[in-house]
Amino acid sequence: MQTHEIVKDVQDRMDKTVEAIRSELSKIRSGKASPALLDPVRVDAYGSKMPLNQVSSVTTPDARLIVVQPWDKGLIGEIEKAIMKADLGLNPSNDGTVIRIPLPALNEERREELVKVCRKIVEDGRIALRNIRRDGNDSCKKSEKNHEMSEDEAHNLLDEIQEVTNEHVKQMDDILKHKETEIMEV
Repeated sequence: MQTHEIVKDVQDRMDKTVEAIRSELSKIRSGKASPALLDPVRVDAYGSKMPLNQVSSVTTPDARLIVVQPWDKGLIGEIEKAIMKADLGLNPSNDGTVIRIPLPALNEERREELVKVCRKIVEDGRIALRNIRRDGNDSCKKSEKNHEMSEDEAHNLLDEIQEVTNEHVKQMDDILKHKETEIMEV
């Protein structure tokens, strides 16, 4: 494997890991309404289970309310059931045309629990980054051992992989800091 290919592979895998962590954290309820809170909801519609966002529009008119407007009014009951079944701690109410989901305020204890969960998710992400770094380093050392690159090239490549790792760890730390602020200040 060429040196630039090793770094590119490490970079791509780390980018995907950071994106996965960002996505995972977006699903954690901060007390602030977000359409992403309803991503896990699957609705029985037209003979199959479909994601909520494929059978309705999901909007957040204010920080404490999510509004779900089905494209097919006949699905409103199924959508409401699916939201209840998803066990998200939400209580939807429908008026026959739209479903309104008010978000309860979070107490201090619950906020601290959510911050701990966020930190655990980010720590798991850091572990994944270290594993990717290890794989890149192993590829580099293997190439050096097989005389596909010089010792200096291998050393420079190891430094470059470490720089990429540091950059991605910083991105995750920034995401975590933002999420913690979002949870604690609502």
